[in-house]
This record gives sequence, C-alpha cells and structure tokens, in this order.
Amino acid sequence: MDGKWINYADHLEQAVRQGKGVDPLTSLDPDLTIQDAYQVQLINIDKKVKAGSVIVGKKIGLTSLAMQQLLKVDQPDYGHLLDDMVVENGGVIPFSRLLQPRVEAEIAFVLKQDLIGPHVTALDVLLATDYVLPALEIVDSRVADWKIKLQDTVADNASSGLYVLGGKPVKPDAVDLTLVGSVLYKNGEIMNTGVGAAALGDPAACVAWLANKLFEFGITLKAGEVILSGALSAAVHAKPGDHFRARLAHLGEVSVSFEG
Repeated sequence: MDGKWINYADHLEQAVRQGKGVDPLTSLDPDLTIQDAYQVQLINIDKKVKAGSVIVGKKIGLTSLAMQQLLKVDQPDYGHLLDDMVVENGGVIPFSRLLQPRVEAEIAFVLKQDLIGPHVTALDVLLATDYVLPALEIVDSRVADWKIKLQDTVADNASSGLYVLGGKPVKPDAVDLTLVGSVLYKNGEIMNTGVGAAALGDPAACVAWLANKLFEFGITLKAGEVILSGALSAAVHAKPGDHFRARLAHLGEVSVSFEG
C-alpha cells in the first residue's frame, strides 16, 4: 500500500476530528489520480469497518451533466454507505454530525440479487432490484468550502454524509423510473424539481455503471444493498433548523430536519 494514500486518508479524517474542513488533496498533490483517490477512499472505509461499521450499500455521484461539466469530468463517481449513515424518515439530525451539508432528492434501489460487472446493463439492474424508494442524500465534504475536484470528492467517499429512505417499496417494473418527477422543499418552499432521466438518462443506467466500475476493484454489489442512484436536481445548502421534504411521483415522500 502506498504510504501517501495512508497520509491522504488521515488528512481527510482530520476534518472529522477537528470539526472543520481541510485543504483539498489536489492542492497537496496536483498529480493525484482518480485511481489513487479511490484507494484513499477504501483506506478510510476499511478503517471504519474494522472499528465496527457495516457497509450497507453504495452511492453514485456526479450523474448530472451539469455537475460533470462543473468538475470537468465525463463520468460519475461512487462512495460507500455505512450503517451509521442511515437516518430514519422524518428524523432529526444533530447539526454537529456534519460540516457543510447539502441535501439532494434521489431514487434508491434495494437489490434482491448480486450484480457483478463488467457487462451489467440497465435491464440487468431492474431484474436484480427488489424495490425502489424515494431518498434524501445529505452530502457533506471534509474539504473546506467545497473546493473540490473529482479526485478530492472520490477520496472523500464521494462527499458522503448521511441518507434517508422514505415512501413505501415500489417494484421497479411498476413505474418508468426515467419519468419519475421530484420536488424538493426546504422549510415548505420549493427549492427545485427534477426527473429520473436527469441521472445519466436513467437511474438504472447509473446503477449499471456502478456495478461495472466496481469490477475494476474486485467489488460486487450484493443482494440487500441500498444503492443511491444520483441526484435528480441540484443539492441545496442546509442550516440548523431547516426541514427538507421530497416528493417523488409514484414513490412517495421522504423528509428530514436539522436540529436548530
């Protein structure tokens, strides 16, 4: 294992210990590659698993064209979901758990079969999915002021924070996920709207991308895992006391609040 990866993983963990963001890794090492960044991510995930956390799924980021253009990339990224990142629907989050949170509305897939790359298709994903749910992802960054490039967010577990699952289970063949509309509210006010097709044209295609990408690291998507398939619209800044609610057509509602 490359010693610099370990140092970079610890650098990001400093943000958690100190409660404030750190300098981006790309400012410390302009030659940091995306493959390096995934190794840094895996080091911190392995630490957390050894400390007792359990991997319960994955999240996909940068699925919208706008975000890819912003970071000057042509592909999504992914991170790991751990059991201690789950917040119950309608729950209240202590703001001290996060550094600089933003909230996104997404479609979550819960698998009933393993998905093994490298040739997974969107149809394979639908066949392997037990049900889908509306979700809120609370993204967060250990990098100060969100001054990130692709390598920074990859190393930082794809800027993962917490997530909430809501609604009621819907079979994937009961709805056209590309046409599912979403509305995200903050304190009762509409912040943005979106549609399933905003995520790489099809949320199931996002999950297929993930399964195929994970093949490069010898990782398989497992039955029972939760997959957050990517934001349907822009992330919205959260402050203490804020309440967020998302309505997704045919899938229901999901909500969360932040302590004042």
